[in-house]
Amino acid sequence: MLGTILGRFDFLHRFGTPIAIGFSLALLWVRFFLGMPYWNSGWTKWSEFPFSVNAGAKYLFSQEYKLNILGTAYSMPFPDLMAYLAGLGEVILPGFLIAGLFSRFAALGLLGMTAVIQLVYPGAWLLHGSWALAALCIVIAGPGMISLDELARRALKLNK
Repeated sequence: MLGTILGRFDFLHRFGTPIAIGFSLALLWVRFFLGMPYWNSGWTKWSEFPFSVNAGAKYLFSQEYKLNILGTAYSMPFPDLMAYLAGLGEVILPGFLIAGLFSRFAALGLLGMTAVIQLVYPGAWLLHGSWALAALCIVIAGPGMISLDELARRALKLNK
């Protein structure tokens, strides 16, 4: 189980270490590309992290954000709780992703958040599609050699 979580994408190592390092640098860029918008957005939601979400975030979730499903706009359920959970997710998941710790789980979480954001802003599919592709890259390929996952894999002597 731990080998699956921390496992590396062996295709990167098939062509030798220099190529694997190049792919790892690309994956590091993908982790930053996906993580930074969420990180920056997450910190704007807090008045006192992790205890209090600011009034602006609560207003957005209760009044502005609507889930557009099959052409009908629905209010966000439990807006205060959703603002709190979104704020937590937007700070914690990108932190893990950029550090390269539990990267696949962090990318899956951000992929789910991207899907919800797409329902709120259906016209921004191009941006959200690029975030979804970045998340899928990390889920499939892992974080690369420049990550805490890789250090943990080596420390625990996990082959896969």
